[in-house]
Amino acid sequence: MSLKKVLATVSLVAATVTAPFALAADNIRIATEGAYAPFNFIDESGKLKGFDVDIANALCEKMKAKCTIVAQDWDGIIPGLMARKYDAVIASMSITEERSRVVDFSAPYYSNSLIFVAPKNSKFSPDNVKGKVIGAQRATIAGQYLEDNLGRKVTMKLYDTQDNAYLDLASGRLDAIVSDQLPAYDWLRSSEG
Repeated sequence: MSLKKVLATVSLVAATVTAPFALAADNIRIATEGAYAPFNFIDESGKLKGFDVDIANALCEKMKAKCTIVAQDWDGIIPGLMARKYDAVIASMSITEERSRVVDFSAPYYSNSLIFVAPKNSKFSPDNVKGKVIGAQRATIAGQYLEDNLGRKVTMKLYDTQDNAYLDLASGRLDAIVSDQLPAYDWLRSSEG
């Protein structure tokens, strides 16, 4: 599968087994990652912000429900849902066959695609990756793409958060990263990017 064909469709997700409980709950608990700007992040004051958080708040307002939104590390977001730590996830999660076996998805609310990001003056080319050190966030579509398509050609580095991948790229420890396009653009507009 070519990088151009990778389309990350994201949506709300809730476990089939927990959905009935969420409707009857006094307080609906919603998880998001909190490390995927501009969609979900923790601001300077320690509050969860971003597009996913705005979607969650709008849904709660429409349902006239009291909701609590919590941050959850990406690697544990589905296990936490299955363990009923929260009732739903709103975290720009791509719909995959593997994930669909354990959770139900709503209709997508935006689409994203994968891109390579490399230092500004580098000679990196997606057509010539052999021997390069390339990073991505693990347990994501970008990480899966890297493992499935480039794993034998490159040295892979998988990170717990996208921010940590960006840090290593900015520090010169990576030749490039594979990332969702929209968060990468957000990071590239920052002083760190």
